[in-house]
Amino acid sequence: MENEKEIGLVTHFFSKIDVAIIKLKDELKVGDKILFRGGTTNFDQIVESMQIEHEGVEKAKAGQSIGLKVKDKVRENDVVYKEISE
Repeated sequence: MENEKEIGLVTHFFSKIDVAIIKLKDELKVGDKILFRGGTTNFDQIVESMQIEHEGVEKAKAGQSIGLKVKDKVRENDVVYKEISE
């Protein structure tokens, strides 16, 4: 997809609280539209909030791992893309 950029990888998923841990390869901000893609995963959502070490943050950068509430089940090694607005 030409308007998507790979920005991270799901490293863990806490199913009881629907939180994914994502290791970022690029910057991510609250308000960004992201897409989850994997063997059986395929959905998008808007980043409403995210945390680093249990602290709410507005943006995170490459190399950081974030906790993100997700609206559907994700799996380890699912790829996370950010929608790039033209």
